[in-house]
Amino acid sequence: MARRREVLVAGASALALPAMAQAKPIRLIVPYPPGGPLDIVARALAEAVKDSLGTVVVDNRPGAGGNLGADLAAKSAPDGNTIVMGAVATHAINPWLYTKLPYDPLRDFTPLTGVAQVPNVLVMNPATADRLGIRGVADLVAYAKANPGKLNYGSGGNGSAGHLAGEMFKARSGVFMVHIPYAGGNPAQLALLAGQVDLNFDNLAAASANIKAGKLRALAVTTAKRTPVMPEVPAIAEAGGALAGFDIHTWFGLFGPAGLPAEVTQRLNRAIVAALGTPELKARLAGLMAEPMPTTPEQFAAFVKAELAKYESVVRRSGAKAD
Repeated sequence: MARRREVLVAGASALALPAMAQAKPIRLIVPYPPGGPLDIVARALAEAVKDSLGTVVVDNRPGAGGNLGADLAAKSAPDGNTIVMGAVATHAINPWLYTKLPYDPLRDFTPLTGVAQVPNVLVMNPATADRLGIRGVADLVAYAKANPGKLNYGSGGNGSAGHLAGEMFKARSGVFMVHIPYAGGNPAQLALLAGQVDLNFDNLAAASANIKAGKLRALAVTTAKRTPVMPEVPAIAEAGGALAGFDIHTWFGLFGPAGLPAEVTQRLNRAIVAALGTPELKARLAGLMAEPMPTTPEQFAAFVKAELAKYESVVRRSGAKAD
């Protein structure tokens, strides 16, 4: 009888194991090259969930602005063994930027949870700002309205987050500024530091070192509220008027293929949300100037749908195309 109980207990334990961890390693596709913010966070997450989900292997599949990796995940079996770190580009901007996308950002995925958001920041070269008498957003709008077309702003390229933030700012505030695209965010920031452009809507993580060193002046962040990682910088929305409610930022989150079973979706969500609440992961995100963005699958689905609708008008107004 004792031996029989041992066998039964062992069998019950074996049956319970899949509820705690995958028998097969989970492939976490990152649709961008190694070393970037999404890759860094994906690897930190993989380590944080190993006790609850088992081994998670990060698979970098860059190309076509993130579309290749996202499409690979969309076409994977809906068994919980393949997920993807999607982003504002893959699920909200690219559908309007590319004439033909190999996947549908809503229909072909199961949203799991948001992971993090990183504000963009409106920055100027301090010498330029002082020369033009611009100390904040209200001054910038006033100057731009009095001098249409005299201000320009740089970005990492047509359709980039910085470009689209600028287009939204122009549309909301009723000003005209010339857009100067560069081949990436770093060249755009170097042009701003050299005084070749007047302002940028830069990624906060990329601009923070030069802001702290006094080489760039932060006028405002582009999120709806101030960010905890740099609380002294106001939000553009605080300028009020047509800019009230201004909110545009970089975000990323996790998706599975469409048709993921509800119990698998919930298990993945619980493990990832728990990991995002740990001090270690919060510290890693803060180092990237990012804020944790844990959600339920339903909340994340609604968020992605709203972001997709928001960027339709922004991209079309900008005239940007990637193909």
